[in-house]
Amino acid sequence: MRDFLADISVLRQNDESLDELMVGRLNILQKKKGYRFSLDAFLLTDFIRLKKGSAVLDLGAGGGILSLLLSQCRNCRHITGIEIQKALADMMKRSIRINRLSDRISVYQGDVRRIEAIVNPREFDAAVLNPPYRKVGAGKISPDHQKAIARHEVEGTIGDFLKAAAYALKSSGCIHVIYPAARVVELIYKMRINHLEPKRLRIVYSHRDATAEFVLVEGLKEGGEEMEIMSPLFIYTKKGQYTKMMKDIFRNLSTSQ
Repeated sequence: MRDFLADISVLRQNDESLDELMVGRLNILQKKKGYRFSLDAFLLTDFIRLKKGSAVLDLGAGGGILSLLLSQCRNCRHITGIEIQKALADMMKRSIRINRLSDRISVYQGDVRRIEAIVNPREFDAAVLNPPYRKVGAGKISPDHQKAIARHEVEGTIGDFLKAAAYALKSSGCIHVIYPAARVVELIYKMRINHLEPKRLRIVYSHRDATAEFVLVEGLKEGGEEMEIMSPLFIYTKKGQYTKMMKDIFRNLSTSQ
C-alpha cells in the first residue's frame, strides 16, 4: 500500500495519468502530454500466439503497454521489457508495481543495439515489437523528445530491432511485429536476412474503402518457407464506429485469462 501511494504521489508530480486497461483489470501510467500508447498495442496483442510457458522479450517497451497486456495471457511465463528512454522505463516499473506484477514482468533501461549487454543469446521463446515507424528525414520529427524517439528511427532502425530479436530468440522462437503497410517489403526483407522467416501475415485497414494501414507479421527463427495470409482486419465502419472485428478483439482481451 505504501508503494502504491508513493507511485501516485510521483504521478501527480510528473503530470501523469493512471489509465484503465482491460475493463479495470490493469492500470497503466502515461504522460498527460507526451508519448501515449495507441490502438497498435491492442492489434498486436490480439495477433500474438504463444506456446505454454513462454518467456517473452518486449523490445522497445515504451511505457509497458504490450508487457502489461501480455501478462494476462496464460501461456506467458515471464516478460522482459527493454526500453532506451529512462523516463519511460521508470514509468513502466511503477506501472508494474501498481499492478503487482513484479513476478511476471521485468524491465531494463537499455539500447536494443547493445542487446548482448542486457540479455543472453537464445534466451527467449518469443519477441514482440512495435518499433518506430518512420525513417529519420521522413516527415517532421516531433519536438517532444519521447514522441520523436517512439515514432522515428532516432535510436534504432527496424533492422536493429530484428537483429536484436534474432540474437535473443531460441531456435524456432517466434517474433511478432506491427509495422506500416507501406514498409512491408523492407520488413519482410530484413526479417529474412536475420533468419526470421515470415510465417503469418494480416493486413489492417482503417475501413473497407481505405488503403492498407498496418501489417501484423509473425516470424519463426530459422523457419522454413511458406506464409499464411490471413483475412483482412477492418478497424472502423463507414460511420466511424468500431467494427465487430475490433469489438471482438477488445472483448477477447478483456476476458482473457
